[in-house]
Amino acid sequence: MLDQGDLPEFEQLLRREPLMNLFVASRVAHLGLAPERLGCAVYGYHVGGELVAACHVGANLVPIGDDRDAIDAFAQAIGPRRQIWSIMGCAQAVLQLHQGLVERWGDGWRRARDVRPHQPLMVIDTDPEVVGNPAVQRIGLVDYEPYLDAAIAMYTEEVGVTPLDGTGSYQRYVRMLIQMGHAMGAVHRGTGRASRVWFKSDIGSAWSGYCQVQGVWISPELRGRRLSIPAMAQVVRLCRQRYPVVSLYVNDYNTRARRLYQGLGFRTVGELATVLY
Repeated sequence: MLDQGDLPEFEQLLRREPLMNLFVASRVAHLGLAPERLGCAVYGYHVGGELVAACHVGANLVPIGDDRDAIDAFAQAIGPRRQIWSIMGCAQAVLQLHQGLVERWGDGWRRARDVRPHQPLMVIDTDPEVVGNPAVQRIGLVDYEPYLDAAIAMYTEEVGVTPLDGTGSYQRYVRMLIQMGHAMGAVHRGTGRASRVWFKSDIGSAWSGYCQVQGVWISPELRGRRLSIPAMAQVVRLCRQRYPVVSLYVNDYNTRARRLYQGLGFRTVGELATVLY
């Protein structure tokens, strides 16, 4: 298990594939590598004294590096008790880790709700040529409630279950995104009715000049009108004010979204995978 003293070597490992490793890099940058602060363990795998792979073992199980012996060792160390929501990260490593957990520990790991094996990782490091929609701006706390409504709708549609539970953790997470300036959207303020967010997106992870956009959503009644194109162009510009390199990932079967991102100038640089429980 890695600890704060291993941070310099761990950061070197992360920098080999910064876009692949952005989720873990972002968490460690804010919280450190000590398990008591990070809230979970990070296992390390050394070869000849060199750290060649690692695995974030929290609510999200995230392998880092694709050393096959390391992935097998992580599957053995994680054990039979599944206390996670997902396995996510580099496609090759995720699928090998999932297979290893199923083969060693059986049904608890086999019963995934969804497996998304091909999720192109896309990146842009210039402003799009498409003119952005200025209605899309960083969301302030005054619009917390309508943004939360849009975030819940997005999550439920994308994942298939509600993000809400009795702890209020999702509500706190959305509030934190807003406070960090990582929530972006377009707000409709109709006369005589409550405000509503008709387009939203947010920065899920950020580290060292890189960020990853997630949670892109447009209200269903507005789809098919090409409104997402200028909205996303504006999102990229807002992100690049702080993070020059903007990334995102998308399911391979979502051809409409992939065409939209390609039209804005995103290019594919890798492939992620997600196993949802």
